[in-house]
Amino acid sequence: MRTTFVTALLLAALPAGALAMDHMTVQPNALKWGPSPPGLPPGAQVSVVAGDPGKDGPYVIRAKLPSGYKIPPHFHPTAENVTVLSGTFHVGMGDSFDTKKGEALKAGGFFQADKDMHHYGWTSGPTVIQVHGMGPFAITYVNPNDDPRNKSAKKQ
Repeated sequence: MRTTFVTALLLAALPAGALAMDHMTVQPNALKWGPSPPGLPPGAQVSVVAGDPGKDGPYVIRAKLPSGYKIPPHFHPTAENVTVLSGTFHVGMGDSFDTKKGEALKAGGFFQADKDMHHYGWTSGPTVIQVHGMGPFAITYVNPNDDPRNKSAKKQ
């Protein structure tokens, strides 16, 4: 009886529609890779696995990051969930980029940054990460001069 009650409570806590998900599979060779969006530093390749990161709702993306890739301190209006699929991704928290304060995550490693949490990242070799969350995905840099969108606007 107690197990049934606990199960009922857990099911009631799920968001509406969480149990009515469609089935989906994606093979790695079916992913379509393209350049990173303008809000991320150039050099990465990105593929949308599921959903649309530009719209409301869940999304999953993958990013191929070259060795030495850096994402300056930034934050998001929603939680960001990152799983390292290959390579090593370093993540640090705070307003200043400091490689001595980060943590190295190897393949299988995971981190979550709550909404508005200031964080940064970098790679020490070619790395593939998977990011998932609730869209729309948005990124705000702590220092506006770090924002690649501002740098491309200045070139024009």
